[in-house]
Amino acid sequence: MSEQQNGHAPQWGIWGPIISLGEALRFLTIIPQPWLPPASEASMVASIPWFPAAGAIIGALLLPVGGLGDLGWGAVARAALVVVAWGVITSGLHLDGLSDTFDGVMSWRTRERKLEIMRDSRIGAMGALAIGAVLLLKFAFLAGAGPRWWQAVLVAPVLGRWADCYGIFWFPSAREGGLGRSFNALVRRADFWAASAFALAFAIIVAGLSGLIAGLLVWAGTHLLARWWVRDLGGLTGDTYGALSEIGEVIALAAITWGTW
Repeated sequence: MSEQQNGHAPQWGIWGPIISLGEALRFLTIIPQPWLPPASEASMVASIPWFPAAGAIIGALLLPVGGLGDLGWGAVARAALVVVAWGVITSGLHLDGLSDTFDGVMSWRTRERKLEIMRDSRIGAMGALAIGAVLLLKFAFLAGAGPRWWQAVLVAPVLGRWADCYGIFWFPSAREGGLGRSFNALVRRADFWAASAFALAFAIIVAGLSGLIAGLLVWAGTHLLARWWVRDLGGLTGDTYGALSEIGEVIALAAITWGTW
């Protein structure tokens, strides 16, 4: 049985966790990882439990961007710079999935036609509206976050990538073949629980009670959205994973920046 068939990562020994984290960063960001071996289906599946850790690195990279904006221009510029940098670091990967998802599910066509629309690289009206809404909400929550902005920036990418893990593990794939089907078929229960333990612990350590509340709300929102899309599409796709991540980030930002706590 091959590595791809049994779902186990290549045997990298003590370097396995580091390589898997690097693989997660290579997949989820534009951060160069030239030291990694060539990507394979097995190595990408092995990176799934490291998605939240990759989110923590994304958040850490956004902190100096926000600090510079705060120092030079104030809260509004800080929020704008963070949102722009966020999209650049992630190469718009999840934003693209968000737009494709909403173009499809909001078209009110047949299931097969919705999946065809989601494969189309062009952005329709609902996709553009979804991207605009997510970016605007991120900006608004961060602009009004006050001194808690850094906690929100650290935690939101972690919980957003955990939402990916939740969708991958708990819900079926809508299509035969493709990376989404491989993720769903090969991810292990231990992978999901490892990702969950890291994400929840990180959120609580960084943001305390608001981090715990954010985690619970992200779980609830992710579950409801995934159930809707499974009913609508017959399962989840790579695009819907991206949409879950983006919406999870918005929910986390909203929860952590609510009022002054």
